[in-house]
Amino acid sequence: MSPAPPLSFTVNLPSFGPFFPKGELHRVVDLARMAEASGIDSVNLPDHVVMGPNTHSYRWGSFPFPEPGVPWLEPLTVIAAMSAVTSRLRFLTWILIVPLRTPAVLAKTVATLDVLSRGRLDLGVGIGWQREEFDAAAVPFEGRGKRMEEILAACRELWTREPADFRSDTVSFERIDCSPKPVQPGGVPIWFSGTLTERTLDRIVRLGDGWIPIMGESAPGIADGVARLRERFKAAGRDPARLRVAGPADPVRGADGKPSLAKSLERIPSLREAGVDLVHLSLLAFCRSPEEAPAFFQDLGRRLEEYR
Repeated sequence: MSPAPPLSFTVNLPSFGPFFPKGELHRVVDLARMAEASGIDSVNLPDHVVMGPNTHSYRWGSFPFPEPGVPWLEPLTVIAAMSAVTSRLRFLTWILIVPLRTPAVLAKTVATLDVLSRGRLDLGVGIGWQREEFDAAAVPFEGRGKRMEEILAACRELWTREPADFRSDTVSFERIDCSPKPVQPGGVPIWFSGTLTERTLDRIVRLGDGWIPIMGESAPGIADGVARLRERFKAAGRDPARLRVAGPADPVRGADGKPSLAKSLERIPSLREAGVDLVHLSLLAFCRSPEEAPAFFQDLGRRLEEYR
């Protein structure tokens, strides 16, 4: 059995919303430079193609930006720009809405990014939650979970076989070549997000490399999920030690009432004990403006040394 993955850290970057002044969203690339300079392992970026007015269907609390007109940069494009100005930093989509993409185009785009970044890409994936977004993309909202599974299975074939053949209810092709292949052996790692239902368990075991628990999941809840996943990995003939698991260092307020980075990081030992190897933090929880970002990254990089 392989050794367990080492502990690493990822920061969610605001490639969306009003964090940057109007007309300055391009400055998000500077945050990647700061993250790499501080020693952070990876950054992650969210995804929405378009946004409808009915944000009340967001099931994980209040949607942070319900007002219309809030910008959302396309994450794969942003990662391409960031990879061009960094050399070590890894990139993770958090979360790419896979059913909105077509399989061959997604496979090609992701493989291209992996080649250009020299193997520094991970895909965090999900099915999406807003019907209006699917309507605007002319993609059926119903059946999106099955569509995601089949798209990713098709991507796996296109990344690893030459030529590739694939047949399912929604995706089919024969003797198709998609080159270049990703640099990473077996293709780009895929992390499935969500509650660990039987369907999610099956997706991770068949097609995935990692699990991103739902927001607010407790350390005991994560530990239970990790135990179930490792058992299923072993039963499927996969090495349980290769399972990747993310967990949040949720913001904790200090004596001054503001989010305290030091107190937030105190959750790391319990997350590690639960089986987490990728600790997630949100830049927006600690920075209210771009001017605060350099100090945040310097402080974070210094503090993380004691947890590695």
